[in-house]
Amino acid sequence: MVNGLFITIEGPDGAGKTSVINELYPRLQLIAKRGIVKTREPGGVKISEKIRQIILDPQNEEMDERTEALLYAAARRQHLVQVILPALSAGKIVICDRFVDSSLAYQGAGRRIGMPDIRKINEFATEGTKPDFTLYLDVDSDTGLKRIENARSGRQVDRLETESLEFHQRVRHAYLKLAEEEPIRIHKVDARMSLTDVVEESFTAITESYPQFF
Repeated sequence: MVNGLFITIEGPDGAGKTSVINELYPRLQLIAKRGIVKTREPGGVKISEKIRQIILDPQNEEMDERTEALLYAAARRQHLVQVILPALSAGKIVICDRFVDSSLAYQGAGRRIGMPDIRKINEFATEGTKPDFTLYLDVDSDTGLKRIENARSGRQVDRLETESLEFHQRVRHAYLKLAEEEPIRIHKVDARMSLTDVVEESFTAITESYPQFF
């Protein structure tokens, strides 16, 4: 029986997820009534990190979109069984940078595979595991891509970041659709605000929704 709390943080490229998590996590640690595990997708464990390298390598231009979707699902499965499920079973709080919603948005909409097919392969990979609560950091595609460009400074750009504006717009619209469909699980935050404000709203949304854990 799962006794913990599974929180995911989602958003299009340039939404500032990593920065928000890095600020949010230590604040939650201070008041958490349970242990907290911070992790990410794709990655989080050795096998999944190796798959991540393959997926995001900009030299892998020939990668088929369905191959990409299956690799994400494979990385997710390994991460789930090694990190997420054991932590939840132990009653811990898991904060994960991306989960199935990312595949629905990026591969389902961005790659135009279709959300139903992406749901099917991820249902198989996760055996129906869903987050209890999701923070969706929303930013328009123009702003997101400008942020990526400004933050580049020698950092290698991954395959998804180099996609067209139209691709990123499809991703964002898919996220917005998911947020509309599941307003109780998915809390939308305007990521155009300052980092301080985004973190503050995210912190409040989590702690007020789950006072038994914080």
